[in-house]
Amino acid sequence: MTLTHPESSIIEHTPLSEERLTTLGASLRVALDGPYAAERAVRRATFPSEDMLRDPELDVEASREWTLQRLLDLDAHGFGHVGVPEGADTVSDPLTAVLAFEMLSHGDLSVTIKSGVQFGLFGGAVTNLGTDWHHATYLPDITSMKLLGGFAMTELGHGSDVASLDTTITYLPDTDEYEVHSPTPGATKAYIGNAATHGTMAAVFGQLVVGDERHGVHVILVPLRGDDGKDLPGITTGDQGHKGGLLGVDNGTIRFDHVRVPRRMLLDRYGGVTEEGVYASPIDNPNRRFFTMLGTLVRGRVCVGGGGGITARRALSIATRYAIARRQFPASGRPDGVLLLDYLVHQKRLLPRIARAYALGFAQNELIVDLVHVQGPEASTEEEQRSLETHAAGLKAVTTWFANQSVQEAREACGGAGYLSENQLVEMRRDVDIFATFEGDNTVLMQLVAKALLTDYKKEWSELDRTGVVQATARVAGDAVAEATSAGLVLGALADAVRRRPEETTLVDRRWHALMFQERARHALDALARRMRAASKAGGDQFEAFNALGDHVQFVARAYMEQRILTAFVDALEAQSDGETKDVLEKVCSLYALQSIHDDRAWFMEHNRISSGRSKAIGAQINDLCRELRPHALALVEGMGIPESWLGAAILEPDSPSTSPA
Repeated sequence: MTLTHPESSIIEHTPLSEERLTTLGASLRVALDGPYAAERAVRRATFPSEDMLRDPELDVEASREWTLQRLLDLDAHGFGHVGVPEGADTVSDPLTAVLAFEMLSHGDLSVTIKSGVQFGLFGGAVTNLGTDWHHATYLPDITSMKLLGGFAMTELGHGSDVASLDTTITYLPDTDEYEVHSPTPGATKAYIGNAATHGTMAAVFGQLVVGDERHGVHVILVPLRGDDGKDLPGITTGDQGHKGGLLGVDNGTIRFDHVRVPRRMLLDRYGGVTEEGVYASPIDNPNRRFFTMLGTLVRGRVCVGGGGGITARRALSIATRYAIARRQFPASGRPDGVLLLDYLVHQKRLLPRIARAYALGFAQNELIVDLVHVQGPEASTEEEQRSLETHAAGLKAVTTWFANQSVQEAREACGGAGYLSENQLVEMRRDVDIFATFEGDNTVLMQLVAKALLTDYKKEWSELDRTGVVQATARVAGDAVAEATSAGLVLGALADAVRRRPEETTLVDRRWHALMFQERARHALDALARRMRAASKAGGDQFEAFNALGDHVQFVARAYMEQRILTAFVDALEAQSDGETKDVLEKVCSLYALQSIHDDRAWFMEHNRISSGRSKAIGAQINDLCRELRPHALALVEGMGIPESWLGAAILEPDSPSTSPA
């Protein structure tokens, strides 16, 4: 392919791979891979990429069998249970597990999710909630896939509201057993991966009852099927059949009819019944115990967010590579037609999304660093654990929303060709859809972020002395509140430099971007806190008072996450040496920041942060940045880390009738 832009400068990237990248593309990839560049490069070079995409014409049964076999093959190549301990004498490796999930997301997402169910959720429950006995007894068979299991948390009657699950786990002192029971139709476990056909055990979440006292949600291992594949007595499984996507994952339902299991099957690291028949827990507070148990599963949200980000990159890679090869409509000086990506309107469909993909990638890197710190061998504080949970929830939400939007935009950007299954985009669209609601519904997760911010905000105010309260109140009156979170430390220094005369800065001045992101996050949080205080003082129905603030709650969480994401991008820029790579990333960062501000321009104008004239100028500046980045489009796509040969899109083949030599 002959290109009319600098995209044609090709070099060998690494002796471990036959992939050929532009010089800039290779450098951008290292920058985006960040602190894990070496690990990710080795995984790309050694990943068994043959047969990595499922035939979209396979039916449900064939898709499930293909997915299971693919996962077995991947595990044999070292890309299955990595990061999950194989027994009591080994430890969990969060970094390896997250990077493995990322790598699997380059291929069929059914395989990725089935791996996540088996190793991340089922295996993770045993690892994080079980004791040495559970590890020694079950982890070897879980990691070897001799024991396939499900993660039975969600019920028909309760999805996000885990604390209110109906399933009961009742201790029977006479036999020293637990009885697991579904007392209502709503207690039926639903959407459970591995439950329909392949699973022989499940980690079941339910209300622990000892005597006349309830101790909240706990988790117990319950066998589901015998060696003949049939349900065990008291177990009724169901098959949820054809779904909107992820056809290779056998989601099913489970009901329990007074099923008895030995006492030791309870995953009792954080609480259970002793040999004396009494309940005991190292955590006295039931609420704290509940959130500690759920907090150990935060890795799943980190993985799902990362997988969503990879899917967005795959889709944008296909659409952009197509756009630098496909010509439409002759024009002056272009008798053979104009390349799609030479149209400004097409650039604006893809390049701002590529910029956001980079921004989210840098934020994901920082989240992984935090995960490794909290779940690794180093000691971590409770505050660091809460911060990790908040940011994992928020980044999972914004990234998976972005993935769904980007796959749809990429599909449309490829026209009718994008609608053909052979070009992968509709397959991705089907599969990534569910990412917005599993491992936590995104809207609910953003509420979690906002509530965490409000808690930190309230704590900061309560710790101020009388003088501090007066000073802080004065700042509130001037709409420049005290720092309420840690996310703005980097941006704060930049913002302070232009706070007095922001309109005199250029639109690509990073200090102005920092100020706008900081003002949006600070003002939104302070306004929400004041509205909630006013509602509390007014009395009345507190639920309706909070319910009426739903839109504001979502905006606060989103504004905060945007601030976190920009901070990560600025940190990544600081780590770059001067040169072409940094220059291009500076433009990419400006495009991300300006698009974020432009999307919220009504808020910025309503709150007198920008003038109408500056708002119009932002749109023009976005156009200019798209034009400036257009010559680097191929390099930017290469930098996102998806080898072209892995994309599997027929329209990218050299002899595809959908493209012509560029």
